[in-house]
This record gives sequence, C-alpha cells and structure tokens, in this order.
Amino acid sequence: MTQPLRHHTYSIGQIWLFVLLVLSSSASLRSSSRILDLVLPFFGYAFSCPSWYTGRFWLLRIGYYKLMRPKEQADDWVWIIDHTVQLGEEKCLFILGVRLSTLSSDLILKHEDVEPIALYPVKSSNGEVVFQQLEETIDKTGLPRAIVADHGSDVKSGIERFVEAHPQTSDLYDIKHKAAALLKSHLKNDGIWKSFTQQASQTKSQVQQTALSFIASPNQRTKARYMNLEVLVRWGNRALVLLDHVEKKTETRESYEKIKLKLGWLGQFREPLKEWGEICQVTMTAESFVRQQGLWNGCDSDLLKRFDSGISSPKAIQIRDQLLDFVKNESLKAKPNERLLGSSEVIESVFGKLKWLEKDQSKSGFTGLILGTAAIVSKTTQEVVTKAMETVPTKKVTEWIKNNIGPSVQSKRNIAFSIAKDAEQKRDQLLNSI
Repeated sequence: MTQPLRHHTYSIGQIWLFVLLVLSSSASLRSSSRILDLVLPFFGYAFSCPSWYTGRFWLLRIGYYKLMRPKEQADDWVWIIDHTVQLGEEKCLFILGVRLSTLSSDLILKHEDVEPIALYPVKSSNGEVVFQQLEETIDKTGLPRAIVADHGSDVKSGIERFVEAHPQTSDLYDIKHKAAALLKSHLKNDGIWKSFTQQASQTKSQVQQTALSFIASPNQRTKARYMNLEVLVRWGNRALVLLDHVEKKTETRESYEKIKLKLGWLGQFREPLKEWGEICQVTMTAESFVRQQGLWNGCDSDLLKRFDSGISSPKAIQIRDQLLDFVKNESLKAKPNERLLGSSEVIESVFGKLKWLEKDQSKSGFTGLILGTAAIVSKTTQEVVTKAMETVPTKKVTEWIKNNIGPSVQSKRNIAFSIAKDAEQKRDQLLNSI
C-alpha cells in the first residue's frame, strides 16, 4: 500500500482501491477521490490523494490493458456483441467473450465473468462493416463457437455473413429481444393496448404533481418499450386491486373518491389486463429459463414444464408456443452434451454501467471513457492493476483515443462557439468597467 510504483506518485494499493471504488462500489470518479481523501487519514496513512482526473486515466489504462492483452486461442469461445450509440454520428461495436469450458451451472454472467475482446468505434456501420470487424476479431481468440446478439439490422446482417463463411460458428438470438419482438408483433396494432397505454400516460400527467402521486403509472419508454412491458401491466393489475379495495386502504371518503376518479377507467381493462399478465408471465418464464440454464438439445421440453398450466388466454398460449418453437430451434444448434448461451444481457448491463460512469458526458457523444467498458469487465486484481500501470503509459491511451474517437462532441461545440464566447466575455468586461 505504501510503496509507490516506479515512475509513479501513488502506490498500487492506492490505485487499486480507487479503481475498485469506481468499478465495484458504484462510486463516481470524483467521489472516489474524495473517499480516499477522507478514509486514508482515518487509518493513519499520510498520503496525498489522487484527483478524479488522475483516477480517470488509471481506469482507461486498465481498460486498454485488458482489451489489448493476448487472449487464449480456443474453439469454445462465445462472443457477445452489440452496438452502443450516443449523440453524434459515431457508434461502437463491443465484443465480449467467454469460454464455454469456464461456465458454471448458472449461466447468468457477471461483469467479471467475461473478457473484453474488441472495441470498434466507427462513424457508420452496416452488415459489411460488422462482417469485417468480426473477421478481424478471429485473430484474437480463434474462430468462436457461437455469437450471441440482439439482431439489430447491421449486426444481424454481419453475423449471417460471418456464419455463412464459417459454418462451425452458430448465430444465437438473445432471448429477451426475441420475446420483445413477439410482444411487439401481437400488440403494436392492438387498439385496446394502445388505449390503455394512452390513458395510463394521461393519468400519470394528472397525478404526478399532486397528493395522489403514489398511484402514478411507471414511465413508458419510447424505445424498447416491449422489453419492459411487465412493469406497466403489473401497475395496472395492482391499481385494479387498489380500486376494488380503496375504501379499506384510505382514511377518508374524499381521498377514495379522488382515487376512484383517477383510476376508474381501469375497470374497462380488467379482462385485457388479465390476458396481458399471462403474456408477461409466459415471456418472463422463457427469459429466466434461457438466461439461467442456456440452450441444449431437448431443453424445450424442460422449458414447457416451467410454464404455468393455468394459462387460459389464447394469445398467451400462442406466444408460449412460439417461444417453445424458438427455443427448440436455437437448441438444435448445440452439439451433443453442449450447452450454449442464449442471452446477451451482460453486455446491456455493461453499457448501462458505462452511461452511469459517463453521467452527463453520455449526452455529448463518445469520449475516451469508452475504454471504460473494457475496464468494467473481467477481474480487476492487484496483478492486473500492476501490469496495466507498468505496461500502459498514458501516452498509449491518448493515442488510442485520438486514432479511434477523435474530438468529442463537447470539444467541437467549444470550438464552434468560441467566437461567441469571446464576444460575450468582452461584453461582460466592458459592462464591468462602466
């Protein structure tokens, strides 16, 4: 803890603790600096504490090290891939990897279970671009056994070309996105569902700034709304129960009359909500099964046993059968005695952690913090931190950022409006001198 690294002001212990605060304790870069400033003297250490900006470069150096270090060459790698986008024209393809031989009985992957394989920031992407990126990545791990993705148009096209060129690789469709696609196909033209979502939104607007804010419906996403359908349906069913027992749950007649006034419209959706609840139950059962158990020959028969036998809605039964057919077809891609991944959930989680790390910067396009995605995943041990600090100078990180990211949206904004800013400063100086 006390001995500084060669050519470094801070010890490995300080660096490691700072990084772990960010990666494992959900502390921001600024708060991690402040935490060290408070905690180290408490334990009797008279160290100077790093600034958040110094810690930021530590994080990027670790990300660079993890991304660039040699990977094992093997034929059981599974690549998990997806694009992340922010403000501006750039998008970034991130490829995570995990070996089938390292998986435990529970296939729900944590960040530390996966390895960063490749990071490709580009200004435009299509199937050809993704295909070339995948071809380039073969050199890092060898040909993958499978690729799991959400089937965005360019990703889907690129993977299909890759699998056509390399038949030993299987293309696996993320179960949650498949379930969302089925829900969309059944509900997007459903007038009753549309009416329910509109009235729920109106009710939220009416009560969210009042004493009845506790009955407001959850936010409805404009993007990927069918991936979070159960949240809105659960609210609807719970609100109906409240409506049925409102006189027992409130103290005055005035309060329950107000609740009845705001939620009374739900009565017309009693039967649809029951059906939508069964649909959500079906999709969540399938998602949970594939996320935890994976895919193997004949796993659809095990999944069938997990579904509630009391499901009666024709639409829910239809979606159940469609999910069973999907799981059966995906499971046929597994070899005998092989279990494949069927979920890309871990990469969605990594992107969420990156946006949390970037905070408001995520609204200004990509910055060098995109390397933070590689730092977030795989184990961050003392040995990893030591090697990163010893082998990755800050210069390498800044060169990578310059070559792959270029000027950020914020820096371009500063340059574009610099003339106006200078004029404002001169005006303020003139006003202050009067």
